[in-house]
Amino acid sequence: MIKKIFLSGLILVGILTAKAQQRVPMDQIVRVVSYLSSDELNGRGTGSADERKAAKFIAAQFEAMHLKPKGRKGYFYDFTYKYDANIHDTIKANLKPKIGRNVLAYLDNEAENTIVIGAHYDHCGLGLDGNSLDANPKEKIHNGADDNASGVAGMLALAHYLSTNGFKEKNNFLFIAFSGEELGLLGSKKWCETPSIPLNKINYMINLDMIGRLNESTKKLLVYGVGTSDHFKETIEKNNSYFSIKYDSAGVGPSDHTSFYLKDIPVLHFFTGQHSDYHKPTDDADKINFKGEEKILELIIDIINDLDSKQKLHFYKTKSVDMGTTSFKVTMGVMPDYAFDESLGMRIDGVTDGKPAANAGIQKGDIVIKLGTYKVDNVQDYMKALGHFNKGDKTTVTIKRGSNIKTANIQF
Repeated sequence: MIKKIFLSGLILVGILTAKAQQRVPMDQIVRVVSYLSSDELNGRGTGSADERKAAKFIAAQFEAMHLKPKGRKGYFYDFTYKYDANIHDTIKANLKPKIGRNVLAYLDNEAENTIVIGAHYDHCGLGLDGNSLDANPKEKIHNGADDNASGVAGMLALAHYLSTNGFKEKNNFLFIAFSGEELGLLGSKKWCETPSIPLNKINYMINLDMIGRLNESTKKLLVYGVGTSDHFKETIEKNNSYFSIKYDSAGVGPSDHTSFYLKDIPVLHFFTGQHSDYHKPTDDADKINFKGEEKILELIIDIINDLDSKQKLHFYKTKSVDMGTTSFKVTMGVMPDYAFDESLGMRIDGVTDGKPAANAGIQKGDIVIKLGTYKVDNVQDYMKALGHFNKGDKTTVTIKRGSNIKTANIQF
C-alpha cells in the first residue's frame, strides 16, 4: 500500500510539473526570437520596411491566438514622428514625417479593468540612427535578439498562456508591441496620448525589455517600478524562490513603462541587465538564455495570478530622476552595470572602441565616481551629469579601479 501511494504521488507530481512547464511555450519563444533577430529583418529599424515585416509577423501570432485587434486599423496602430540622427532638434520641425507602427491585441474577459503587457520590437536596424554602440555601425545588421526580440517573445508567450489557460481572469489583457522605443519611447508615448482603451481602466502595465540574458551563476533579475503599487514587492517576493532580485522603486526608466507611469498607472519592468553585445551587431539569438527567460515568464504568470484576486491597484508616485529617456548630445561610449549593488558610483559593464571613454583609457569594471565637477553615486547621477556637456567639450572623469582612484581627461 505504501509503495502504491508513493508511486501515485510520483505520478501526481509528474503531472503537476508537466502542467507548470506547459504554461510557457518554449518552442514558440525560440521561434519568435530566431525570426525577429534573423538577418532577414535587417535589425528592425524604426519606420523601415523590415519593421513592417516584423509587425505583420506579430499580428499573425495574435490572430492565430484568436485575440481581438485593438489598433486603429486591425492590429496596427500607426503614428507619425520626425527623426534624423544627423539633424539638431531645433530644426527637426522641418523634417518630413515618418511612420511607426505599434501592434495591439486584446483578450476580452468582460472585466472592468485591463492589464497591459508590452514589449518594443524595433531595434537599431543597419546602424544609421545614431543609437548603435559599435565603433563603425553603418550598414551592419543589428539583430537585437535580447533587445528586444526576447521581450516580444515573452509577451507573445504570456498572450498564449492567458488565452488558452481555460480560466477567465478578473482583468482583460491588452498586448502591445511598441515601435520607436529606440528613438525615445515614441510608440508608447503616442499610444498613451491617444489610447485604444481609457487610461483610467488600466489596472497596471508590465514591460518586458531585454529578458533574454539571465546570468545562470548569479540568477540576478532586475525589476523596476515596484514602488508604483503597494502590492508589487510583496507579491513578487511571495512567488519568487529562484531569482536574486534587485528592486528599483522608480516608475521612470529608459523603456516603455515610463510612458504609462507618467499617466499615473502602476508599472513593472523586467530586465536581465546590460551586456557587451548591447546595441551592437553581436546581439544574436545564439546568446539567449531561453531557460532563464522561461523562469522569468513563470514568475510573471504567478504575479498576475496572485494580483488577480485584488481590487484595482492604487497608483503611487515614486521618487525618481531623469534617466535619459531622450537622446543625449554626448556619449562616453560605456554601458552602465544596472545590477551594480554598491552605494557609490556607476560601474562600467562595457566600453566601446573609438569612443571618448576608450580613448581616455577607461576599462570595463571601472567605477565612475565623478564626471567633471558632478558627483556620480549611481546610474541616474551619471545620466544627469552627461546632460551638462556638449559635443567637443573637454572634462575629467574620476574612476575607482580596484582600491585606486584615478582621474583621466576626456573629450566628447
